[in-house]
Amino acid sequence: MSVSGSPHLHPQLAADTHALGHWPEGALLLHRDAALPWFILVPETDVLALHRLPPPQRDALSRRCDQLAAFIEARWSCDRINQAAIGNLVPQFHLHVVGRREDDPCWPGVVWGRLDSGMVYSDAALDAIRASLAEMLGLVVGR
Repeated sequence: MSVSGSPHLHPQLAADTHALGHWPEGALLLHRDAALPWFILVPETDVLALHRLPPPQRDALSRRCDQLAAFIEARWSCDRINQAAIGNLVPQFHLHVVGRREDDPCWPGVVWGRLDSGMVYSDAALDAIRASLAEMLGLVVGR
């Protein structure tokens, strides 16, 4: 999978996620560990930090994150939605949108580097998530 503006998806992102599809704002990924809903947006840009994105692109990304957060809240009944653009280990700009519940394996701590539940998404579960995102939020699957 490649992201325009970047020759390839960073190997760590590729290894840790399922590719779900694309929006005009970029690629949408899902963390492989199914213990909690952890989505990652990868904008089509060479910019490495949120504050450096051109305002129209940053605004579009923010709106998309809000839509994704609402989707996560509704589908998984999450207590909190965490959003972050950290990039300490993966330099390619990406934005995490993570649904958190008081019964998740990392609560109340951070999930980065701590989530290893061994839970996985079935192919049917991934297909259902893709279909819901396509129907509700216009995700383009299979680009």
